[in-house]
Amino acid sequence: MTTAIEPFQVAVTSSAIGDLRERLNRARWPEPATVTDWSQGVPLGYLQDLCRYWRDDYDWTARQDRLNSFPQYRAEIDGLGVHFIHVPSPHPGALPLILTHGWPGSVVEFLEVIPALVDPTLEGGDPADAFHVVVPSLPGYGFTDRPAETGWGIERTARAWAELMSRLGYRRYGAQGGDWGSMVTTSIGQQDPGHVAGIHLNMVLGFPGPDDGEMTEMEQSAMARVQDYNEWDSGYMKQQGTRPQTLGYGLVDSPVGQCAWILEKFWSWSDTDGDPVGALGADRILDNVMLYWLTATGASSARMYWESIRNPPFGPVSVPMGASVFPKEIFRCSRRWAERQFADIRYWGEPEVGGHFAAFEQPAIFVEELRRFFATVR
Repeated sequence: MTTAIEPFQVAVTSSAIGDLRERLNRARWPEPATVTDWSQGVPLGYLQDLCRYWRDDYDWTARQDRLNSFPQYRAEIDGLGVHFIHVPSPHPGALPLILTHGWPGSVVEFLEVIPALVDPTLEGGDPADAFHVVVPSLPGYGFTDRPAETGWGIERTARAWAELMSRLGYRRYGAQGGDWGSMVTTSIGQQDPGHVAGIHLNMVLGFPGPDDGEMTEMEQSAMARVQDYNEWDSGYMKQQGTRPQTLGYGLVDSPVGQCAWILEKFWSWSDTDGDPVGALGADRILDNVMLYWLTATGASSARMYWESIRNPPFGPVSVPMGASVFPKEIFRCSRRWAERQFADIRYWGEPEVGGHFAAFEQPAIFVEELRRFFATVR
């Protein structure tokens, strides 16, 4: 196995973009839903408007240039080619930090927070808050290889990330994540406590225990959200956790299908008042969709559910932990629920706005939350 780290640039061919536009132009659409809201899925007109913009006005060349403005690399780790962004800070004493996305996210979730994390002085901040930032693509996502064997779940990914940080020369580092990134980050804290300064999560999995007594108002609201999720919002998880290959045929073949599969979750899980395109911008949402479409990773990204959904990292975590529980998060854990797993909670934030895609939705708040926690462990 080579230990080489090779520079990488995204270079999508014009024929790939032409094929995308042709597929969008030939899309076969279903009839409208029998309801006027999103309760049966993405409304026909909403998706058609976004796909029309995607076909006619979305400028991939400019968006690719933006992504390529960040230094990117590939390295073979445990037999898998891993893609990652790596932006060292100019400030002495910066803390290395690895950020991990989830599904249906990608490294583009973090593009707007990287500059402020790397160099706080760009916005009048304190250089003591600086980070060396590493942002890898999960196995089977984006420009990381698609695993050809079973076993690439949470724990193996966490081991690969620890190896990546070591290979970059970072002996002490922090880790952060949401969604699958939250679970990978938790596993990093469990597996590499000798090198991890602390972990920060923006999705914490924790639930009431038999001796908790009466739930607080926040906890009651959180459990109501879980019930709604189980009844109305979890079908994707069941499909991806049981038959990702079957699902993948449609996602990899149809850009409309791939876009709808992702867009619905931005509607359901983001704090955007029911209009993710209006709030986040068509370009930014399509940037994320493109990292699935161009790399044909609809099936391979779904396999993380097949690999790991039945075995979350619920074991004890001893390293310092911080959390930011955003109001539109899927699972809103209370601090006392989290204390069952995390022995050393140093920071617990509850921002007033934001949802599941915290860095993407509220970059300034996300950066400030990370600064507040990691200030306790530097």
